[in-house]
Amino acid sequence: MELLRNGRPRVVITGMGSVTALGPVKKMWESLKNGTSGIRRLETINVEHVPVKIGGEVRGFEPTDYIEHKEARRMGRASHFAVAAASMALEDAGLTTEKIEAEGERVGVWLGTSLGSHEMAEQSTYKYKTSGYRKPNPLTLINSLPNMPAHYVSRFFRALGPLSAPSTACAAGTQAVGEASDLIRNGRADLVITGGVESVLQDYALAGFEAMDALAKNYNDDPAGASRPFDRDREGFVFSEGCGVLVIESLAHALKRGARIYAEILGHASASDAYHVAALDPQAGGATRSMRWALEDAHVNPEDIQYINAHGTSTQANDAMETLAIKRIFGEHAYNIPISSTKSMLGHALGASGAIEIIACVMSMVEQVLHPTINYENPDPECDLDYVPNVARDMKDLKYVLSNSFGLGGQNASIVLKTL
Repeated sequence: MELLRNGRPRVVITGMGSVTALGPVKKMWESLKNGTSGIRRLETINVEHVPVKIGGEVRGFEPTDYIEHKEARRMGRASHFAVAAASMALEDAGLTTEKIEAEGERVGVWLGTSLGSHEMAEQSTYKYKTSGYRKPNPLTLINSLPNMPAHYVSRFFRALGPLSAPSTACAAGTQAVGEASDLIRNGRADLVITGGVESVLQDYALAGFEAMDALAKNYNDDPAGASRPFDRDREGFVFSEGCGVLVIESLAHALKRGARIYAEILGHASASDAYHVAALDPQAGGATRSMRWALEDAHVNPEDIQYINAHGTSTQANDAMETLAIKRIFGEHAYNIPISSTKSMLGHALGASGAIEIIACVMSMVEQVLHPTINYENPDPECDLDYVPNVARDMKDLKYVLSNSFGLGGQNASIVLKTL
């Protein structure tokens, strides 16, 4: 088997772990195939005073299943998620902490997020301002920093190589996985623990996005029907939380240790809209460049792509923009490519979404099945492609897949995957 592709080490995915509103990887994937939504009325936070009361909430998660109790008390929820998903991914890859430590300088951690455990800073600030001055907890501010989930993964599993936490809003998970693959291609690491995490499902965040008119507002009594990407009557996205972590390594490293290989990462790219802090470029410039450059990096022709996992947020602006970008890149072939939105069932977990959606893409390739876009009931003339509506679809000989993530600040990231 050739160990190089286009003169660079080939990069493969050998382990996956997730913490989501639909559970870990296997449970999540079964739910996605069945069109089951994880969006529910929120229970872990008080939402009586905010208009939107639903989200993709992680329930039944016990950080002490993965972290010693005393340590877990100091950490933020995003760090809990990251350590748990990394533990699952490493176990799935057949790796132990001892094996990671044995080659620690060649093992990196590249874990994206928007805000990390921001709730710790918010809670500490509120307590400080309402209870009068007293010596603050010295670790609260530190543990709210966006790089702390990556830190804890590196520390707990003794990964001593390159460490980074891309904070590129909703593109962070996809961008992190792409950049991690470059570490391996450039010879800076043999293996990287990578992905995305987010846990800022708080009342003030809901209120902020609601004030932007970005959320689905009228589904408090029908949470599962709220996220309806590409549907004519879509209202907005559904806020969620979660984490997706992948173990990626050079093909040579994976073969040497006899690892099971899920898929290969062929290429990736990121691009800027350079347009607006929150509004999307209506001409889809950044999204178009991101996809075009990812295909070029992968040395793949547009007509090779057989499936697209869309950013698909369920906002009026995003879904029309993404459809336009796909048409610009793929031309008439766009009408032959099935497209689905994982967010129709999981909601939008900001910096975690891209990594979770890469996991969904990998499972599609492994099982040769595409999960549906649920709640697609009323076609939109601006969104006239094949969105795999409502029912999963067998997809034989599925080899080439593209996944998109677009975010606030004009961040765009795309990644190309292939069966080995």
